[in-house]
Amino acid sequence: MTTPAPPRRLALFGSTGSIGKNALRVVDDLAGVFEVAVLAAWRSVDALAEQAARLRPAVVAVGDPRLEDDLRRALPRDFRGDVRSGPAALAELALRDDVDCVLNAVTGAAGLPVTLAAVRAGKRLALANKESLVAAGPLVMAEAARSGAEIVPVDSEHSALFQALQAGRRDEVKKLILTGSGGPFRTRPRETFASVTRDEALKHPTWTMGPKITVDSATLMNKALEIVEARWLFDAPADQIDVVIHPQSIVHSMVLFQDGSVVAQMSRPDMRTAIQYALTWPRRLPSPLETYSVPAFANLTFEEPDVRKFPSLRFGRRAAVEGGLAGAVLNAANEKAVELFLEGRIAFPEIFERVERTLDRTPSGVATSLDDVLAADAWARAEAAA
Repeated sequence: MTTPAPPRRLALFGSTGSIGKNALRVVDDLAGVFEVAVLAAWRSVDALAEQAARLRPAVVAVGDPRLEDDLRRALPRDFRGDVRSGPAALAELALRDDVDCVLNAVTGAAGLPVTLAAVRAGKRLALANKESLVAAGPLVMAEAARSGAEIVPVDSEHSALFQALQAGRRDEVKKLILTGSGGPFRTRPRETFASVTRDEALKHPTWTMGPKITVDSATLMNKALEIVEARWLFDAPADQIDVVIHPQSIVHSMVLFQDGSVVAQMSRPDMRTAIQYALTWPRRLPSPLETYSVPAFANLTFEEPDVRKFPSLRFGRRAAVEGGLAGAVLNAANEKAVELFLEGRIAFPEIFERVERTLDRTPSGVATSLDDVLAADAWARAEAAA
């Protein structure tokens, strides 16, 4: 039986961020395998124009419609592709017939319309926007089941679980074990959190990421969101999902099977590994990355997370258990609280406080449409800002 070739025509949303830039490095590494049909970013006009000048996609788009004229001016005069703007335009571009695979690396809930458009169209979705499944997991997975869309995660942890799960049947799984570095404050005393500065929170010990996800790593809210994401992506109950701290970030996640076997996916902490896998699955193509060496893999340690110091883990498990609108509320409240912290308007511990307070007031009901999710998102942002 021959293995199908990977998709060749890509639509890359969030192309100017960390994931997007690394995805383009993968495209370069796999010269001739992929062609970029769509490039889209939210606001980074100059960087987007530079990418478009080099790759010459059929369409280039900016999420903020106020920046369309700026994008047109920044593009080379001989650029012949279409120029689009606005959130609705981004979602429409995921539907294009000349796109085989959508890589969604848009940050936050703004990426949800792109995710839904891609799965409704039956596309391969390389998903780096974890908020899509946190806020609307049941909706997204139901749409994917109807259309036959393939969702392959790009988050290193969920990519690792996706890979490890291929070692056995789903009913043979005992635990899904998400690993995390512990962030910059793993060993910092909880009583000093009130004095945490913006710069300290943005110094991740392992990964280079955008501000929002870096703060999420500092609060361990990234692990909370990943619990909810894993619950829907792998159809796993919350009590089957564990979190373990692994400072070296070599083991990206593990699956414990019923027979006691633990299958782990391991590689050096470089997002290109997970990105390439999502784009080429089910094939594994050569990579220029040096992913293994004895010194790097020699001293791997694991420890239990401190839930008292990082209560966000409780919030994630709670949202995974409660379902309904809890995921959308958790995600939106956190986005707003992180925004306030980065603006210097609240102290670091208040991120936890505002998220928990908002989650406690989650409206009843379920998300049966994008409008339901967006309404819960707007409510939670206002509540967290109050």
